[in-house]
Amino acid sequence: MADTHLENGHDGLSNAQAEEKPQAPLLEPPEGGTKAYLSLLGGSLGLFISFGWANCIGLFQAEYESNQLSNYSSSAVSWITSTEFFFMLFMSPLSGYLFDSYGPRLPIFIGGLMHVFGLMMTSLSSQYYQFMLSQSVCSGIGTSLIFMPAMTSPMTYFKKRRALAGGLTVAGSSLGGVVFPLMVNHLLPKIHFAWTMRICSFLILGLWAISVLTISSTLPHGRRPFKFVNYLRPFREPNFAILLGFCFFLYWGLFVTFNYLVFLGRTVPNAIADKYGRFNVLIVMLLFTGILTLALWLPGRSNAAIIVFATLFGISSGSCIGLSPPLLITIYPPKEIGFRMGAALMIGSIGALTSPPIAGAIAGVSGGSGASFIISTAFLVLARGRIDPLTIA
Repeated sequence: MADTHLENGHDGLSNAQAEEKPQAPLLEPPEGGTKAYLSLLGGSLGLFISFGWANCIGLFQAEYESNQLSNYSSSAVSWITSTEFFFMLFMSPLSGYLFDSYGPRLPIFIGGLMHVFGLMMTSLSSQYYQFMLSQSVCSGIGTSLIFMPAMTSPMTYFKKRRALAGGLTVAGSSLGGVVFPLMVNHLLPKIHFAWTMRICSFLILGLWAISVLTISSTLPHGRRPFKFVNYLRPFREPNFAILLGFCFFLYWGLFVTFNYLVFLGRTVPNAIADKYGRFNVLIVMLLFTGILTLALWLPGRSNAAIIVFATLFGISSGSCIGLSPPLLITIYPPKEIGFRMGAALMIGSIGALTSPPIAGAIAGVSGGSGASFIISTAFLVLARGRIDPLTIA
């Protein structure tokens, strides 16, 4: 049986905020138009420079081990890149609060400055703590402020095609996951580490400027007083807690360096989901990812098995990333989307940080990650049975 909070579109957080400030009536999403497609462009570029960059940070592992941090163990060096990914997700509630209160441009503006500054400082770093502060903390928090608003804003312009819009937006990260590794691999041997980082930073700076100019949303943003107790209430909702469990185990299993094959997984299943249900398609793809990991990766010993796994895992896991945001946007009231999305990503960051460090596109996928996908599927099926069907139609 669905929670009455969700059936009515309210919970403790929304009630408290509704008392503080009346909300303007929501208009139906326009399902297109110039502003919608510009926002789609801005969101895709935002994902390109945030999550797309995170897709390639593992490439610096060998560089640090061989040069700047050669006196540190491989495990110690891996904390630099894994901590950056952790901050990109963990700081999402802050990004969500800024998004709810001020719209997408302010957090993306601040985040872009921090991201570029962090990478520029990384190009000058030589000590372990310097890499940790510049790349992991500064750049990581910067990508977090970009990631959530860029991912969410374009979907506010669509309802019937929301999953497809979300998939096209998140596909920007897949494109970034192709371009940045190619750049780094090509530039490192020729101009070395410092200038490689600077050139990547200049590219991020240019794309960030376009993203800031084009991104927008249709939600009624307005400054809200920050009351910590209000932001704890959703965690006590059974349905939201179940979805947080889904996010934790999803990201625990997904902390893998994706390759370009993920692009298909982030677009095609999303288009299908708009017709057959976002919950339904996500459950199928998530279950398929778990079975694929357990049945093909674990017993596989040949190059052919690895190639087949990489292809299918890229498509199936990409759909899990691309379908999760439209699902949350469909369930919860628009004025809470920023925080709720941020909270889900924050819980996902804990799963990502505690999973084994990943060095390549399929390395690190294990029986543990396969079981994690199955557990995540169970949480999603439970949520599917509890939440009001009219909410997720």
